[in-house]
Amino acid sequence: MTSAFHRSVLALVAIGLVAGGGIAFAQQQGQKDRALKKYESGTKEFWTHPPDDWFLGDETEQQKGLAPPSGPPTGASEAELAALVKKIKLPAGFSIEVWAGGVLQARQMAWGDKGTLFVGSFDLGNVYAIKDNGGKREVRTVLKGLKMPTGLAFRNGALYVVAVDKLIRYENAEANLDNLGAGKVVYDDMPSYIAHGWKYIAVDKEGWFYLPFGPPFNIGIPPTSVSQIRRVDPQTGNAEIWALGVRNSVGGDVDPRTGRYFFTENARDWISDDLPSDKLNMISKMGEHFGYPYCHQGDMPDPKFAMGHKCSEFTPPVLNLGAHVAPLGMKFYTRVQERDPDRRARFVEPAQISGRTDRARQCRSRRQECEADGFRLGLDRG
Repeated sequence: MTSAFHRSVLALVAIGLVAGGGIAFAQQQGQKDRALKKYESGTKEFWTHPPDDWFLGDETEQQKGLAPPSGPPTGASEAELAALVKKIKLPAGFSIEVWAGGVLQARQMAWGDKGTLFVGSFDLGNVYAIKDNGGKREVRTVLKGLKMPTGLAFRNGALYVVAVDKLIRYENAEANLDNLGAGKVVYDDMPSYIAHGWKYIAVDKEGWFYLPFGPPFNIGIPPTSVSQIRRVDPQTGNAEIWALGVRNSVGGDVDPRTGRYFFTENARDWISDDLPSDKLNMISKMGEHFGYPYCHQGDMPDPKFAMGHKCSEFTPPVLNLGAHVAPLGMKFYTRVQERDPDRRARFVEPAQISGRTDRARQCRSRRQECEADGFRLGLDRG
């Protein structure tokens, strides 16, 4: 026979389940009934103080209920990394391994003259230095507290770090890993917008830096200081605007034959799972416009912001890479020239996931090889 105490406990549990179910239902119903969120993303207040879900833009029925991830990244375990590496498909003659662990939020890397690998990070604010001591890699944090120090370069003994709105030089860096000091700001004519404000450095033959400037939202008419690629002289602080109409580029490289700058571009979100395509672009002359926000993928007018523009007004991509593949950069690989002097390989590094819907979150992986600009392109897409 069930005791009175047990009957009371069971009753309380049942009440709790019913109440919990009622609360959950009410929350779901409230979420369904509430008005769509709308942001005034064309204002400086939005650019300087973006909400956590700034990248979503004005909410649609499709987006309702989605929320940005919370909490800092923790990194993958050694076992997780080992399992991931086994799944990566490479061309013949290439291999891959985990070279060093514990480098959280790693972004751009740069080799020092004496074998130190410097690594930038995302919003942790760290710059790391990795030394190989007889096969044992030592990871140390050499800079802290910077504003998204994603882009790095190393030239003439100095480490350059771009942290959203400052390009900083640290002289004689490899000899001063214990104390790099405050460094010297060599260029700061850059907006402080965090959204799409992280940068990447590509160095040309003259030692100038190509720097991308993304708009502080998903889609809209950008402030005049962004949606562009600048070329900056780190010695004098002089700068030139080389490209306009660029959304979000997080990597590129200079063709060692022609000196032209190639860069990847992440296209806008929230048209569909399959459109528009992310791109690989090339600057052939100063001042080219690549379409944003009026035209995407070279042939797709924006449904809201085309405003009478035709895609033929803008420079088309070298290659469309696919929707939401989020290419994280590209590099020329010159050692292939040892086998064939007329060829260069170019590699594009994609993110595994860059969609906003369930379908786009499904990893799509295939290897694609094609001819672009007269030489082979190796492209792995996630």
